[in-house]
Amino acid sequence: MKKKTRTILFLFFLFLFLLISPAAVLYSQGYRLDFENKKLVQTGGFFLKAEPKQVEVYVEGKLVKKTDFLFGSVLIENLLPKNHKIEIRKENYLSWEKNLEITEREVTEVKNLVLFQKNLNFNVLTKNSENFWFSADGKKIVLLEEDNYFSLNQISQNEHLSTEEKGGKWSLKLYDLEKNIKSNLISETEFFQEGAIFLNLEFSENSKEIYLNVETEKKLKTFILELDKLPLQLVEKKEIPLPENIIASKKHNQDVYRLNNSGYFLKNDSVASEMPFKVKPETEYSIEIFQNFIFLRENRNFYLFSSDLNSFEDFFIGINELKISPDGKKLVFFSNSEIWILFLRDDGRKKAGEKLFLVRLSEKIKDVFWLNSDYLIFNSGKNLKIVETDERDRIQTWILSPIPNFNSEIKIHFNGTDKKLYVLSAENLFVSEKLF
Repeated sequence: MKKKTRTILFLFFLFLFLLISPAAVLYSQGYRLDFENKKLVQTGGFFLKAEPKQVEVYVEGKLVKKTDFLFGSVLIENLLPKNHKIEIRKENYLSWEKNLEITEREVTEVKNLVLFQKNLNFNVLTKNSENFWFSADGKKIVLLEEDNYFSLNQISQNEHLSTEEKGGKWSLKLYDLEKNIKSNLISETEFFQEGAIFLNLEFSENSKEIYLNVETEKKLKTFILELDKLPLQLVEKKEIPLPENIIASKKHNQDVYRLNNSGYFLKNDSVASEMPFKVKPETEYSIEIFQNFIFLRENRNFYLFSSDLNSFEDFFIGINELKISPDGKKLVFFSNSEIWILFLRDDGRKKAGEKLFLVRLSEKIKDVFWLNSDYLIFNSGKNLKIVETDERDRIQTWILSPIPNFNSEIKIHFNGTDKKLYVLSAENLFVSEKLF
């Protein structure tokens, strides 16, 4: 090879090296050419952590990766800074889809994502149940059952009575989920031989006691049933009446909050409000506290105490219930047609005190439960629905496949202990497989 040829080749490869080396360095540092905007940009990434494991991740409709089988996470790098259509799929599961903004030198995260099965399998746990209540630890269920109390001889002697007049006496059964055993708890006649009207039931926070509200001889009474003592101890609870001038009271941590009949809000007997709340006569009031947020409930209308104004301000009209998320950072509140979120703490995208509207429906919303701190399940009509709390792009709602055995008057409960859904329909209590 002649010297001139060698020189030309050397200069050619030197030129290629000088041309490619900076491009390679820029490429290794995450720079890409954005052909759409005709400029050089630095890329970003997308991190996902999901249940179940090994879900498929699609970017702009193309399968890019699967989450790993150990942690259920994946990192997708070198995405141009713009909105990308991200889809998460898995066979037999409802898919998740959002347009997420990817920014330069940043990783956009979606943590704690859950894909739910398209078809949930339900089994009958027990029959002939009128109602049910879960213990706070999620290990026990109290069932309300109605027994026909006329013997065959009595029925023949009382044929002139209507079915309603014959009626039935109620009893409570205890279902131990760990042992899968249902046992008798207590019957109506143990309260009062002539009968008692069952009103309500509530578990204690430690799940060792049950508070029963009944009406006997036209008097409202509360009984305590101690579950950890044998034989079972049934004790009437003597309510300590509030002082005459106090219409609502709540103990929270070491403090006692009260509302007096003049509308002044008190904390440990010191007046906390500058302006009195307008109290309505013959109206029931209660105080509910979540983190540093203090609510005054007036029937189904809620007022939030403002520490800046030292008074109760309008919060929401027509709320059915407030429920705090498992991580204590959010509060769901819902009416017959809407579901909202109140942020109790800053979460990076929302500040404490901000509200987020989730969904509005034409059918009545009957109850709402936290699945975890990012998803809610609720029933509306015959449908079971799941809604997320991630407001980026849009808030997604999924309808679980309708169950033929369910009627429109279902009652639901999600048990965070075993991650199963319990549904009462037509006196049958159904239990699902684990939701996630």
